[in-house]
Amino acid sequence: MSFLITGGAGYIGAHVVRAMTEAGERAVVLDDLSTGDAARVPHDVPLVRGSVLDRALVDRTIAEHGVTGVVHLAAKKQVGESVERPLHYYRENVHGLTVLLEAVAAAGVKNFVFSSSAAVYGMPDVDLVTEDTPCVPMSPYGETKLTGEWLVRATGRAHGIATACLRYFNVAGAATPELADTGVFNLIPMVFEKLTAGEPPRIFGDDYPTPDGTCIRDYIHVEDLADAHLAAARRLAEEDWTGDLTVNIGRGEGVSVREMTALIAEITGYTDLVPQVTPRRPGDPARVVAAAALIAKELGWTAHHDVRDMIRSAWDGWCLRHPAARRP
Repeated sequence: MSFLITGGAGYIGAHVVRAMTEAGERAVVLDDLSTGDAARVPHDVPLVRGSVLDRALVDRTIAEHGVTGVVHLAAKKQVGESVERPLHYYRENVHGLTVLLEAVAAAGVKNFVFSSSAAVYGMPDVDLVTEDTPCVPMSPYGETKLTGEWLVRATGRAHGIATACLRYFNVAGAATPELADTGVFNLIPMVFEKLTAGEPPRIFGDDYPTPDGTCIRDYIHVEDLADAHLAAARRLAEEDWTGDLTVNIGRGEGVSVREMTALIAEITGYTDLVPQVTPRRPGDPARVVAAAALIAKELGWTAHHDVRDMIRSAWDGWCLRHPAARRP
């Protein structure tokens, strides 16, 4: 197999490239480097700089590298930004996917893995979110991911392409410090930023209907997530596999914001800064935890890393970029 990995120079994409190449699969990366970093791509993996919106470039890349499967991760992914720039998000995430699928269908590529998100569910009022939980996205970002799933499945049915849509929850950690997330948009790096600036981390609301009053989320190590992409890509490539697959990627375990901030303080050594409770953020559901049984059944995949692994590996990556942050 030879896989085209769009967005392969990004945080998650680079981990997918690493997992697939270490497993012996051939890969080529297509990335416009708007948020990705070319240094994340191994030297022996071809990197094509450009956008999935460029049909001619996508056609050439598929042909020149003998692509037989696609793992599509390239997308804009900030919820707040999507509210401010919905047209930009629909162009990049939906129109870009449309162009890519047109090229895939024209080239006769028969396997397509789509990077989706738990954002498709919106604010589910359930203990465990299953793949059958109604999808009611609450942001343009979530809408583009749900629309993307529809596009992928419809194209697969029409053109005989085996497809998988992977809905992942809260991604954290790093396989190596060099591959760590450089953004400060998720809880763990947001807490790192506050602690290392000598400021108390913030907890947005402590009056939710949860045991400690703070929101509960399901966290997945990015290395486990990458392994799930590999498992999905290989499953689609099997001769007896046809149709589509939609699965959650999570651990099926919830961790509250208060528990997470306490663990971060313990692991980093910044135990002297007490979290500050601030008002709730609009749209934050009390609990979002994945049901992870279907992916185990269909792909034989389960997560191997716990929350402490995620925090430690993310902290190593943070300290690589901020050496003064590490306490003796």
